Amino acid sequence: MTPIQAQSLPVILNGEDLLAQAKTGSGKTAAFAIGLLDRVEVQTCASQALVLCPTRELAEQVSREIRCLARAMPNTRLVTLCGGKPAGPQRDSLQHGPHIVVGTPGRVVQHLQQGALQLQHLKVLVLDEADRMLDMGFQEDIMHIIDMTPRQRQTLLFSATYPQRIKQVSDLVQNNPVEVRVESLHDSNKIKQVFYEIRKGERTRTLIALLQHYRPESSVIFCNRKQQCQELADELWQQGFHAQALHGDLEQKGRDQVLAQFANKSSSILVATDVAARGLDIKDLQVVINFELSPDPQIYIHRIGRTGRAGKEGLALSLFMESEKYKLESIEAYQDSAVRIEKLSSLRPRENFRLSPPMVTLCINGGRKNKVRAGDILGALTAKSQLEGKQIGKIELLDLVAYVAVERPIARQALKILSEGKIKGRKFKVRKLR
Repeated sequence: MTPIQAQSLPVILNGEDLLAQAKTGSGKTAAFAIGLLDRVEVQTCASQALVLCPTRELAEQVSREIRCLARAMPNTRLVTLCGGKPAGPQRDSLQHGPHIVVGTPGRVVQHLQQGALQLQHLKVLVLDEADRMLDMGFQEDIMHIIDMTPRQRQTLLFSATYPQRIKQVSDLVQNNPVEVRVESLHDSNKIKQVFYEIRKGERTRTLIALLQHYRPESSVIFCNRKQQCQELADELWQQGFHAQALHGDLEQKGRDQVLAQFANKSSSILVATDVAARGLDIKDLQVVINFELSPDPQIYIHRIGRTGRAGKEGLALSLFMESEKYKLESIEAYQDSAVRIEKLSSLRPRENFRLSPPMVTLCINGGRKNKVRAGDILGALTAKSQLEGKQIGKIELLDLVAYVAVERPIARQALKILSEGKIKGRKFKVRKLR
């Protein structure tokens, strides 16, 4: 078990309230998922556990992990309630009495107000990434939801940071919670942190030099504002880098596509804001780049924690100007160690170097609700030995669409096979994502 699991699981399984602080990638989702599954009575068709998350991406990730852990419990039903998707199908799913509900505060409130969601049988309430939910202005919605739950419930509050507001919310909604805090800093031996001082007007040019020097196969670049995020992604694209933007203005369909392409190695660079990046769980992320530093050192720690996971080494690169040195001092004080500053002259960018993703994503106009399975897509591509299984990458199924990654050299052939052939005896529209 990870430290947060070892310290929190006994408390959760004992039925006590928990106030826990743990850095990203610490394994906290499995801790509360195991705990709430232990409390669920499958024979009772009612919502017994509710998990609130700040973003759609985190809610989807939490739902996937709970479903994975619940495989040993037949007939366990889970519903995900998030904005950006039609509310009608969600209402239909709620009529069947799901045991577990995972969602964002705004959409959960909507279903409560419409009477589609009933919480009178709730046993466990989880507030995941509570600090970010407060930052996003969800406190009123959270309190409204809690007012609709039984007083006799278990409340688990998880937060990556521990501002005073978290303590205030805990005092309002929890009953003598056990406090658990695991190491919030990252092992310097696992994540190498390097800072580069720049002058005004050099930020984008230096970023490109970093990419050409380090040549990472995958990197997440953090911006402080969503407009800056989109503009940077567009600029990188024009410079020949396969970059995608992830921010709050994207519709759900666009967010799904961006995340699918980055996760399956069809895109090399993800340019994101902090809010949009909450809940990202990308395996083998090599580099995190702070295009701009956040004034909050805890957010910096949360950002760089996207790399160096599962015992692997990671790299965190940051740009700053003379006027931003106070941010470095805050980080040094928080980490209780000096940061490493390198000169730009130490970079050896390879001229005209461009990152070319090894995979290409094909989007199929059919998903879980069309009874399409990953094996059906793989079978369609490899039937008659046209393609080899090792040439096919990650296959992701959503309700109405599916994304399949194929090696770049065979992308055109794979597109032709799926477009002209059939999947599970049916024809589907297929297109290649850029």
